[in-house]
Amino acid sequence: MDEASIRSRMQQVLDLVTNDVGLIRTGRATGALVEGLVVSVYGGTQKLKVNELATISAPDPQTLVIDPWDKSIIGEIRQGILAANVGMNPSIDGEILRISFPPLTTEDREKYVKLLSTKLENGRVMVRQARGDAMRDVKKEFEEKKISEDEKFENEKKIQTLTDEYIGKIDELGERKEQELRGI
Repeated sequence: MDEASIRSRMQQVLDLVTNDVGLIRTGRATGALVEGLVVSVYGGTQKLKVNELATISAPDPQTLVIDPWDKSIIGEIRQGILAANVGMNPSIDGEILRISFPPLTTEDREKYVKLLSTKLENGRVMVRQARGDAMRDVKKEFEEKKISEDEKFENEKKIQTLTDEYIGKIDELGERKEQELRGI
């Protein structure tokens, strides 16, 4: 059993969930809402993330400003954000893009909390899949007589401990984000 590779796979899941959860709007404008969006620029010859094309700032809690380094692609960045279909409508204001966010209603907050719980559960499922794969590997090693029964139980225990650790981290991330969403 390679504990480092199992930990690495579970960490990748945690990173994925963290990025995914970061895209959920909490009522405050934050660069995380757009920085990972992939935009087709330079006539569709390149696909780059918004944070690779521009400086992203939040001058106030309701506004995001995207300042492209190459001013000639401002329209393409706008189209890419619209095409991502994430509920943002950027407007071109001179040489910058401005995205305004209306305050969240209670209904919006509840909708985002539901979306959050779905994303968190998907993360938990992926961690459990990593556990299942690792458990199968341990079982296979045992059946091939590469490890003893004691080693099998010890490895399974380690895998379960890792699983519990990463599911705990996902739950903790979810609790923090839910408090942000509810404005607590």
